[in-house]
Amino acid sequence: MGGLARVRSGIRRRLGGPTPNAAAPLTAPVMDDRLSEGAASEAGAMDAPDDIPWDTFVLPSSDAPGLLAGAANDLERTFFGNPGRPVHKWLHYLPVYDAHFSRFRDTEFRMLEIGVWKGGSLDMWRRYFGASATIVGIDVNPECAQVVDSPNVVRIGSQDDPDFLRAVDAEFGPFDLILDDGSHHGRHQRASFDVLFPQLADGGIYVIEDLHTSYWRDLYDGGYRRPGTAIEFLKDVMDDLHGWYHRHDTSTPARDWISGMHLYDSIVVLDKAAKAPPRNIEVHATDLSG
Repeated sequence: MGGLARVRSGIRRRLGGPTPNAAAPLTAPVMDDRLSEGAASEAGAMDAPDDIPWDTFVLPSSDAPGLLAGAANDLERTFFGNPGRPVHKWLHYLPVYDAHFSRFRDTEFRMLEIGVWKGGSLDMWRRYFGASATIVGIDVNPECAQVVDSPNVVRIGSQDDPDFLRAVDAEFGPFDLILDDGSHHGRHQRASFDVLFPQLADGGIYVIEDLHTSYWRDLYDGGYRRPGTAIEFLKDVMDDLHGWYHRHDTSTPARDWISGMHLYDSIVVLDKAAKAPPRNIEVHATDLSG
């Protein structure tokens, strides 16, 4: 079974969701969130129903032992068997993480996580990736400096402060994996990307998660098809990825530097690699005869 098929199979298995031909939506994923930076504003948001209630998606923590018993991979076992600080994740993230992150396990790679919260996520990544990894977290909340154990590192600053981000990259980078689980405000997500993606190691991956917050107005300045959200930004990335085939201006490095764009429910994984201009060719048997 291919990587994408394993991801889909894992999602259906963990959530009790439909088979590929069923019409019913996946239900009841578990929670994952971070405190937002700044006050939320609804100015300019598209007219839409109220945000979907958060409680719609929450499973009780008491379900964790049962989920641990059915864990399908090491990351699920690491998460559901968490022995320490709190860590929150949506269930359908776990097979996505494992499919894209497992190649870094037990290697001397460098990871930056934007958003520390209570520190449990950094601890989880240490258990998953192993002792050789450099794992750095950043957060705007000074209290987060107290929820980290060596060799993990936390630096305090805002994800939309270019000077701060460049200083972290200069100290610990270049990073091979950057995971944005920060404020979930579109303007902050874009600011981090604009600074950090160019510094990401060639062959690395840049991940933005909790994209569903792009639709939520009350906390995250979101809105359905509202300009400035991460979802709308990623539509620009997709256009730029195909920039070889149109004459419009591009606003991201996607044409020349994003070799793959993997979009899942609430997560995007962007592969970084230098790209040559695309070419195609028709080959005939006579061309191979010498």
